[in-house]
Amino acid sequence: MIGSTRVAFRVDASVAMGGGHLKRCLSLASALTEAGATVCFVCRPLDAVVAWGLAGQDVAIQWLPAPSGDFQPGDDSVPHAAWAAVAWADDAEQTVQALAMSPPDWLVVDHYAFDARWHLSVRHALGCRVLVIDDLADRSIDADVLLDHNWDIDHRHRYAACVQRPPTWLTGPRYALLAPAYLHASRCIPGSDVHSIGIFMGGTDPGGASARVVHACRAAGFGGPLEVVSTSASPHLPGLLEACAADAAITLTLDEPDLASFFARHDLQIGAGGGATWERCCIGAPAIGLALAANQMVVVQALDRLGALRGARQDDMTDLPELTEVLRQLIPDATARSELGQRAAALVDGRGAQRVALSLLGSELHLRPAVLGDARLLHAWRNHPMVRAASAKQDPIAIESHERWIRAVLAHPSRWLFVGLVGRLPVGSIRFDRLDSGHLEVSLYLDPDLQGLGLGRHLLAAGECALLRFHSAGVTVEASVQPYNAASRRLFEAGGYHGGPLKYQKSLGPVPNVDEPML
Repeated sequence: MIGSTRVAFRVDASVAMGGGHLKRCLSLASALTEAGATVCFVCRPLDAVVAWGLAGQDVAIQWLPAPSGDFQPGDDSVPHAAWAAVAWADDAEQTVQALAMSPPDWLVVDHYAFDARWHLSVRHALGCRVLVIDDLADRSIDADVLLDHNWDIDHRHRYAACVQRPPTWLTGPRYALLAPAYLHASRCIPGSDVHSIGIFMGGTDPGGASARVVHACRAAGFGGPLEVVSTSASPHLPGLLEACAADAAITLTLDEPDLASFFARHDLQIGAGGGATWERCCIGAPAIGLALAANQMVVVQALDRLGALRGARQDDMTDLPELTEVLRQLIPDATARSELGQRAAALVDGRGAQRVALSLLGSELHLRPAVLGDARLLHAWRNHPMVRAASAKQDPIAIESHERWIRAVLAHPSRWLFVGLVGRLPVGSIRFDRLDSGHLEVSLYLDPDLQGLGLGRHLLAAGECALLRFHSAGVTVEASVQPYNAASRRLFEAGGYHGGPLKYQKSLGPVPNVDEPML
């Protein structure tokens, strides 16, 4: 049922922490809403940034009291405790009070100021599960699910000293939390020459970096158009306005809600190594990355090694080359820029927020009978190389042939075809065919982009429940598995099917008579 799961977000934004935490939580909230959840945000008005970030957003907001301004972190505080502006215990108590009338099923915490003490306190008080979003690994974490969408060679090793108990791991750019617009946005097609450069250093423009980047572009000899993106919430906006006014070839864009088209329309991008890094990757934009915070250095250096961006610096804090030097190398090198964009695009497909949402809400998967209008969707899934490789028939299927097949299935009285959904999002298909023995054979597959999230077991269970509505006296279900498909074997064995390794069987029902007492 849509709206049956409640998800609360505890997240802040400010000049000190920037707006990236709030932005990625809003992206996840959108995906959760699509998947059937109801969401609300719990925020503290630290300064004007959080109100600016939430303006126009269709989400419920619970405001915590404004800080008094006299908070001093204690000796036992986490490194970023000051960002909360109140003691962790006070924040936990106020968060519980804000949510007590309608406790969430899930609490998403995206806040460097809180550690396992906060997580445990709020979880026990509200009786909810906790998803922690992090990328620092600098404090204790007690989470049911840990999400770090940055690239790392071994996230479990990185967090080994932090996690208080084994979480479900959602790690790497596959789970990058991007807004829905990025999924179908136009991709960047860089030209052989750099006609223009886009600059986005984050919504609060830490340290006034945008103006310095403008200066570096000109110092490197690039005299073409620059487009600088910033926000009205930036404390460095006056200086940026002055820098832009002094150069007629600079365009300043403020408060743009969607940067996808901005990332696509320039031949080269320069940006901070925060959440927008993954947006640029998704669009396939050749980019130079700057680290404006410690956690961004991890991202910039990792993607530089992967060849998905070119790392640079504007100071002596790192061993990366100077921005002006990188610009002089990259602007005339069309091949290098093209390779950067291609490798970046291979990391991020824009569906990360959907994957996280489905990881939380997969148990709410429900079915509807398939209709002819599903033909193209099911064909795209069935024809994907990953699905064909796990099927008995591995040749590509023409859409015309697939449409004829679906017409025949829908018209047959002993075949049942369903589409699985979580909320409004189709995630897979399951079919049952009657065999000569009277048993039914099950076939199922997921949207290939959504594999590995545990949806298969929910799709199978939902299919069995739907089947019993037509066979209340009980029925035996058989499943055939290809020799190399270990994932399917695990799925059916976990679902109570017996036999194997190539043929499995399970008896369902009968459905109890509700008028008779249950034993």
